[in-house]
Amino acid sequence: MAIYESEHTKFIREFLEKNPKEVVEQKKGRALWWDKPQDLATNEAFDDAEVPTKAYYYDTTYKSYN
Repeated sequence: MAIYESEHTKFIREFLEKNPKEVVEQKKGRALWWDKPQDLATNEAFDDAEVPTKAYYYDTTYKSYN
């Protein structure tokens, strides 16, 4: 049984084989935009500081105390 490979997958695979410098550029771009170090303490503080929203955001029975 043959394994299916789409035209897009074939194109990308062949393109990267012909242009190996693109793999390096791809990794640099990923590092620039996605691979960021995470600070778990800061993420936990953001989660703890989150204000819960009402069940129905546009509740008309809300009374303002202005």
